[in-house]
Amino acid sequence: MRTTYTPAADVAAEIDRLRRQHGIGVSEAIDILARRGMSAQGKPKRRPRSRTFHMGGRIDVSNIGEVLDVLDSAQ
Repeated sequence: MRTTYTPAADVAAEIDRLRRQHGIGVSEAIDILARRGMSAQGKPKRRPRSRTFHMGGRIDVSNIGEVLDVLDSAQ
């Protein structure tokens, strides 16, 4: 597969550094960087949990007009 890719300046600098250091081509350097990125992902992070608290009365939110009336009267 042949694809045109224009890296950002910092990525281009890292590609050039890898090419000089290892004596490899552009494609090989990009492969190395991509593999580093994939392995850095590791395990998926745990989803954040939201804590809920019972705060008293219930409001039916299916009628937005009533909700706004309740909120206005609380001020």
